[in-house]
Amino acid sequence: MQLEQKQSFYKKPFFVFTVLVVIKIYLSWFVIFGAEPEALPLLISLISVWVPFFGIELLASKRKYLAYLIVNIVLTSIYFAAIMYYKYYGVIVTYRALQQANQVTQVSGSVMHLMHPYFLLIYVDIVVMLLLQLFVRPFRTWGRERERTALRKWAAIGLALSFVISVTAVSVHRNIVNEVKRAQQMGILNYEVYTIASDLVKGPEKAVPVTPQMVQAIKGTSPIDPTTANTLAGIAKGRNIIVIQLEAFQDILIGKSIDGIELTPTMNKLAKENVYFNNFFQQAGQGNTSDAEFLLNTSLFVPPNGAAAQTYVGKQLPSLPKLFKKEGYETATFHTNDVEFWNRKELYAALGFDKHYDKTFFQDEDFLFFGASDPVLYKKTADEMARMQKSGQKFYANVISMSSHHPFNMPAERRLIQLPDKYQDTFVGDYITAENYADHALGQFIDELKANGVWDNSLIVLYGDHMGMPIYSLTDYEKDLLKDYLGREYNYQDMMNIPLIISVPGKLEAKTYGHIGGQVDLLPTIANLSGLPLGNMVVFGQDILNNRSELLPERYYLPSGSFINNKAIFVPGKGYEDGETYPLPESEEPTSGTLTTKEEYDRALDLIKLCDEYVQSLPNR
Repeated sequence: MQLEQKQSFYKKPFFVFTVLVVIKIYLSWFVIFGAEPEALPLLISLISVWVPFFGIELLASKRKYLAYLIVNIVLTSIYFAAIMYYKYYGVIVTYRALQQANQVTQVSGSVMHLMHPYFLLIYVDIVVMLLLQLFVRPFRTWGRERERTALRKWAAIGLALSFVISVTAVSVHRNIVNEVKRAQQMGILNYEVYTIASDLVKGPEKAVPVTPQMVQAIKGTSPIDPTTANTLAGIAKGRNIIVIQLEAFQDILIGKSIDGIELTPTMNKLAKENVYFNNFFQQAGQGNTSDAEFLLNTSLFVPPNGAAAQTYVGKQLPSLPKLFKKEGYETATFHTNDVEFWNRKELYAALGFDKHYDKTFFQDEDFLFFGASDPVLYKKTADEMARMQKSGQKFYANVISMSSHHPFNMPAERRLIQLPDKYQDTFVGDYITAENYADHALGQFIDELKANGVWDNSLIVLYGDHMGMPIYSLTDYEKDLLKDYLGREYNYQDMMNIPLIISVPGKLEAKTYGHIGGQVDLLPTIANLSGLPLGNMVVFGQDILNNRSELLPERYYLPSGSFINNKAIFVPGKGYEDGETYPLPESEEPTSGTLTTKEEYDRALDLIKLCDEYVQSLPNR
């Protein structure tokens, strides 16, 4: 009798669906955490799944199979979304990412590139179960038997124990700052539920009065005294300001050749003839390009959740466009996509731009990926800048390139270089080819600006908006290609490093700087060169032409608690003690001895927290 009961148990939905979900937990663990499975976190993950399963055993006596199937579909979709999101962002997806749902159709090519076919195997059991239910008679009644009262009591006990263990796991691990480690220790399902619950019970955000001195105290910096330092203050005063944001452009392209093919000749020439920072880092988050625009124009960190263009646009944001408008500048932004994409219309209004040029201006002329190509963007923008200058109007302009957008599948007729065979049909090869095209278009733009007289009358800043090759997305073969290309393992410092080039023709001598900087530093650096007084404006960056010491907190592409100093990138584990440190290969600082400290880790967290509180203190628009 006992043997028969034991055998029948293996045929019950509870056991069958438990086995299926265990396989999916292992798959998600393998893809996301990439390490040997740990027994306790895996057990906690399984127990969290038992909460809805025991609930079904307790409450669904007649439609048990259907209930299990629905729960299985929901759980499978959560694990699938976690895998897909991690492959690009390197963080665990939560319900908050639903804010991005309306962006997916425009980046469907990027989504499909990240979807390895074997990921879809996670849904195979669901298809099989549905077919069995439809066409195999015994499965039509499977799971409909009414359980005995004693077994229902055991289900109630199992539900209570599973719930208590899950809540305990959440409580024990909720203070882990690194979101990936938190999800690993809690279990992905517990992490998702915890995120929803914490947002539901969270009270109003704390609004704290913040002063520049408070920021400087945490950063360990002090204002530059113009009487004792060559500050370059105001050397571009009265000039036009042009900031060119290069789509997905990483610094590993600068100065590089493959088999004698110079990859980015335009940027190489600019880096040699102007001020070039080779240790400048992205700080964009969930909003990618739009986040980079926000960082440039506010010197504030991206929000803890969501894109700045969706989260912070209800605030009266102090900004670079507003500073320039006080000096009589016209302010404009140029982007070939629809201004509604990433809620940019509201972002530009919050930042105080006078005008935006988007799809309605550029049309779909020479269409590529999302809109008009970079050559069209640059040609029409150069003409508009010449018109403004001819009218006697000084301008501050942001120009956002688009043609080198992920997944970089450039049409054959636009490929300007032929890479060696080993790069063919690889993500790395596609990326390099796309950036070469973008670099060529940039060269045409610069020629136009020099020909129409705008270049010599301007301060020009060029920087990458965010990385193009997430380390989480690369295959082993692609990592080997990059190792051969770089002469070392491709790592976080290569992924996060973007170029910064500053040109003030006739005023700023060419020089390469090796100390670090980040996108949050762009506003104060541009303001100093332009002679714009910041007064009591709160900025979380600094003028990196006059400050060699910087501490850069990171969010999203590196988990919370990560930071960059002049020696290394630090990524926490459960805390500082079990974190990992990655030396900067191009650092000015010696990379021996202590590279990072617990004190820096604490200060980086304090900076992020202070910025969050500051934004909440700003008046609503």
